[in-house]
Amino acid sequence: MTNKINLLLAEDEASLGIIIKESLESRNFSVTLCENGEFAFEEFRKSNFDALVLDIMMPKKDGFTLAEEIRQINKTIPILFLTAKSQTDDVIKGFKIGCNDYIKKPFSIEELIVRIISLTNNIQNKTNATRFTIGSYEFETESQLLIHKEKTVKLTNRETILLEFLVKNKGKTIERTLILNTFWGNEDFFSGRSMDVFITKLRKKLNLDPTVEIINSRGRGYKIIF
Repeated sequence: MTNKINLLLAEDEASLGIIIKESLESRNFSVTLCENGEFAFEEFRKSNFDALVLDIMMPKKDGFTLAEEIRQINKTIPILFLTAKSQTDDVIKGFKIGCNDYIKKPFSIEELIVRIISLTNNIQNKTNATRFTIGSYEFETESQLLIHKEKTVKLTNRETILLEFLVKNKGKTIERTLILNTFWGNEDFFSGRSMDVFITKLRKKLNLDPTVEIINSRGRGYKIIF
């Protein structure tokens, strides 16, 4: 990286926080480390950060509460949650609050770096984005249009939010249970069949460009590549 990414890191486990901070700084990041959510919020109000990495379980103010307060001030800054929790409900809550990504402990610094860079690149390229390029398509979320030189198709509301979710997580497999609970409210058999139908419809609407694929990743979930 030629320019440093200015990062706010909120992690109450002192030894882990120091390891992450020093590892990132050795790779040309600038890192402000806070030991709890209250301190992190104070630092956020004082400085301009490129991204936030927030632990969920923290004293004084947990990561969820902190993210909610930050989203009231800034709707676009990338937020990545660090969590030891694996329950789908926690992941869903994070996305509903407005986080952009999450990573489960234990994790490698290399993976964390890749995710942070991806998030900051996305926000630089698509701040307040309502239009995304998907291969040879242009995808407009506000008008719910998928535009190709050969034709333009109108998407339903659910198709729009599902495609936007996949595009924002390009190349990353999103678990079936996460998609179902986020957009269908449950993960029963009928919701699962409904989701598969929507995925099939999106594939058909994207079939004018063979480089665009929505892949069923070994039955675990879906990811889009282009």
